[in-house]
Amino acid sequence: MNQRFYSLDVFRGATVALMILVNNPGSWGHIYTPLEHAPWHGVTPTDLVFPFFLFAVGNAMAFVLPKLEAAGESFFWKKIIQRTVLIFLIGLFLNWFPFIKWQDGHLVGKPWAYNTADGKAAGVRIFGVLQRIAICYFLASLLAHYGKQKGVFVVSAFLLLAYWFVCVAANAADPFSFTGWFGTKIDLDILGEAHIYKGEGLSFDPEGLMSITGAVVQVVFGYLAGSYIIQKGKTPEMVNGLFVTGCVLIFTGYCWDMVFPINKKIWTSSYTVYTTGLALLILATMIYCIEFKGWKGKWSRFCDVFGKNALFIFAMSGILPRLLALIQIPAGVTADGKPNFLTPFAWFYEHACKPILPAEPRAGSLIYALCFITMMWSFAWLLDKKKIYIRV
Repeated sequence: MNQRFYSLDVFRGATVALMILVNNPGSWGHIYTPLEHAPWHGVTPTDLVFPFFLFAVGNAMAFVLPKLEAAGESFFWKKIIQRTVLIFLIGLFLNWFPFIKWQDGHLVGKPWAYNTADGKAAGVRIFGVLQRIAICYFLASLLAHYGKQKGVFVVSAFLLLAYWFVCVAANAADPFSFTGWFGTKIDLDILGEAHIYKGEGLSFDPEGLMSITGAVVQVVFGYLAGSYIIQKGKTPEMVNGLFVTGCVLIFTGYCWDMVFPINKKIWTSSYTVYTTGLALLILATMIYCIEFKGWKGKWSRFCDVFGKNALFIFAMSGILPRLLALIQIPAGVTADGKPNFLTPFAWFYEHACKPILPAEPRAGSLIYALCFITMMWSFAWLLDKKKIYIRV
């Protein structure tokens, strides 16, 4: 229990770095394919980032949960509820922040819900990445606390199969399409159209209520992997076990994909199994390279710094662009003669990043993302240097 696994910190930090990278391109219209989500079924490298982070949350839980349990039942409940509520509220805060916006040349309040000029419902999105992390952390903690490891695995398998059954039972003719998936209607009924993500062109929330089952199991699988690492310690048997299990899960996910497509946006059970398998392979490789071979250096230090203040740095990567968006820099006029403005970050992309390779706009977009992540790393490095660790 007292063994320190530096490789787990590096794994967690790497996922945070990648989350920030893919969430902050210079232009959403110019992105290299590996840095985009799959349009619907299938997986790109970007689709691995969020499940890997949830898996890392489960890893950390395996080390922390015994300490909470040792402090007593009331302390356990107090800590997990406190952390769940705080992470959820931070996510909601980010969706609403900075509470004001530009409209017709004036700063106005950003209401909780309103109707657009064409009569469509709009407002503050209730769910998001941090909200999903909060709910998954809470439910996975309860499963891990009240069930033994074998029982937790059985319950997780049941949840994955049950989600598959419900998807098919709700719409046997077309259960896994964008318009046929049953969860959107439930999200609309419970959350309301104003508070659902509309980035797909229609009201559809990839972090909604019904797709959370597989994400919860993702955290549980991370917890089981962490418990296995603690139990076996720094031994070749542990690394081999992670590697073999990862291969089995990848194969299982591929087979399941034939009848239950791998899909991040509705977080299918096959997606959970497949991405968990990949996470295990990468984690096993990191443990072997770092813990056994001692292959550490600037690359591991870069990732580790992100892992020290993971949630805070991720939140800051969302706060800064939203806050600076209130600053308007004149940029000529639009096609219809109206004044055009750029935010400071957009100005930096247009005048510093995009001109580097004007013939390849995707390169400028990536350069901007790399600059942004370097800036966030600098914040993380400064906090680490001053031994400031902001825990949630």
